[in-house]
Amino acid sequence: MSGSSDPSRAARHQAGARPDLLFPAEPGQRAIARELYALVRDQPLISPHGHVDPAILADDVPFPDPARLLIVPDHYVTRMLLSQGVPPADLGVPSGDGTPVERDGRTIWRRFAAHWHLFRGTPSRLWLEQTFAEVFGVTKAFSPATADEVYDEIAARLAEPAFRPRALFERFNIEVLATTESPLDDLGRHAKLAADGWGGPGGRVITTFRPDNVVDMEFDGWAENVERLGVVAGEDIGTYAGYLAALRQRRQAFIAAGATSSDHGHPTALTLRLSEAEAATLYDRGLRGDATPADAEAFRAHMLVEFARMSIEDGLVMQLHPGAVRNHNRWLYARHGRDVGGDVPQATEYVHALAPLLDAYGNDPRLRVVVYTLDEYTFTRELAPLAGGYAALYLGAPWWFLDSPEVLRRFREAVTETAGFYNTAGFVDDTRAFCSIPVRHDVARRIDAGFLARLVAEDRLPLDEAAETIVDLAYRLPKRIFKLGEDPS
Repeated sequence: MSGSSDPSRAARHQAGARPDLLFPAEPGQRAIARELYALVRDQPLISPHGHVDPAILADDVPFPDPARLLIVPDHYVTRMLLSQGVPPADLGVPSGDGTPVERDGRTIWRRFAAHWHLFRGTPSRLWLEQTFAEVFGVTKAFSPATADEVYDEIAARLAEPAFRPRALFERFNIEVLATTESPLDDLGRHAKLAADGWGGPGGRVITTFRPDNVVDMEFDGWAENVERLGVVAGEDIGTYAGYLAALRQRRQAFIAAGATSSDHGHPTALTLRLSEAEAATLYDRGLRGDATPADAEAFRAHMLVEFARMSIEDGLVMQLHPGAVRNHNRWLYARHGRDVGGDVPQATEYVHALAPLLDAYGNDPRLRVVVYTLDEYTFTRELAPLAGGYAALYLGAPWWFLDSPEVLRRFREAVTETAGFYNTAGFVDDTRAFCSIPVRHDVARRIDAGFLARLVAEDRLPLDEAAETIVDLAYRLPKRIFKLGEDPS
């Protein structure tokens, strides 16, 4: 069948004019979805978990060329091209081993365009097309033949003051954007944002406490990182008690910089309640370089319980992101380092893994733990029943590998019957790609509109309640659960 059998549909797609994007095909449900979506289309964006470099907004310098903005840092894109034999160096991804990398933005862009067909049906294509159209106003259909024209149009936009980072932040209608930093970060960028009236407690750009590199003994340079932690915090990390004091001190520094949450990206969801003596023994082994993989797993698991205790003390919302096998592509890691597309998901168990933490604090209303997964089969079997049974536990949105329209739909179908809507924590964009933030939130809002429209059409939910629910999902819930509103309780 010819791809142009419906010229009107092809023209709408190429022009970026897709008002019914992702809505149900059934006319009655589609009409309801349009009505619900209209209620949230212009709601402010709450972005409580992401990886945008705070320097982008602190320095507010023009973005580089289109390739360095949209292709080079996007590991969804570079990963797909690597799978088809295009090495990341040819796409400008910085190397750590001295491998020469492509420097010319237009060359990178043309290579990407030559492989555009690889992205058919993927969320990456959806996000990029919507970014071209909605952010940059570029409505020409992208292809190898139009690559230079699209590149030139975007480059021209990037030279305009209206496309500087802070101007786009305002246009995107972002109310709060949380970045993610290590305890070793001096938070200098956030200090500049605060001085400019953009950051600090209650600010528009805030930080998140991510201690993995000083907690995970299998993290490269863990002992050296812990030593640096002691220097930054001004604490003696030669003892386990000093180590905990250093972590508490850095958490306070992050709270002073606006943080309302911590984030923990462990390989598994395992939690353990060790005695102080047992934990100190593991810690000492780690500092000596004698820790086994089992020791590292036990220490990570124990520290999750410690962090839950700290969260009850200082009020940080706790986010748990387990299930990634980091740097599975060892060649990619050796050549280009972390966070460039070399990770893969693994099966993850939660019911027994989280039991020690939940036994200790799961019913304490002072604690909020938002749990994510890379294993969607756990939505129905484990995560929804857990969130539906413990006051402290909330379900995070599908993230990374699962942040597609299909899984966003399946998530609502899988968890609503057990956890309802109000044990979920709202959408997180989880992205380094600043210009994709409004597009990703728009996709989530459209999916929720379609799901709620089906409930209304099936006479399972009144339209007025669906209208209230969609605003809660898009705006009120993430703001409340991540303590981003006026009431931090």
